[in-house]
Amino acid sequence: MIAAVVLAGLASTAAAETCREDVVMLRSDAGSARFSVEVADDKAERAQGLINRESMAMSAGMLFVYPEPQAVGFWMKNTLIPLDMIFMDETGTVKKVHHEAQPLDESPIFGGQDILAVLEINGGLARKIGISEGWTMRHAAIDQSKAAWPCSESQ
Repeated sequence: MIAAVVLAGLASTAAAETCREDVVMLRSDAGSARFSVEVADDKAERAQGLINRESMAMSAGMLFVYPEPQAVGFWMKNTLIPLDMIFMDETGTVKKVHHEAQPLDESPIFGGQDILAVLEINGGLARKIGISEGWTMRHAAIDQSKAAWPCSESQ
C-alpha cells in the first residue's frame, strides 16, 4: 500500500516532468518511484542531514550530493527516525541500499567507493518498493553527460 502511494501518478507524469532540484525519480525494470527531496550539497548541510527530525512524509527524502565521487559513510547519531540509505555513483546508478538504519545508532554505515549521491528515505520503504542495486536515479545533481537516466530522456 505504501509503495502504491509513492508510485501513484508517476507513469503519467514522468515523461513530461523535467529534472527538478526538489524531486528524485528512481526506476528499474521492476518499477519506479518519485520522492520530494531536500538537497544537502555542501558540508554543513550534509553534516546536519535529518538530525533531530521526529518524522518525515512517506514520499519525502533527503538527497546528499558530494562534489565528486568518493568513499562515504553515515551514522545515525541524533537521528530520531529509521532510514533507508540508497548509495549511488556518478551515473545515478544504485550501488548499495542500507535498509532500516536505527535511530541514535553510532555504528558506521559505509556506502562504498565512488559514491556521488545518497538518498535517505523512511526506513523500510526501499524494501516495500523494491529499490535495489542497479536502479537508476534522475536528478539535476547528476552530470547529464554521465547520467544513466538523463533529464532529457522521457520515461
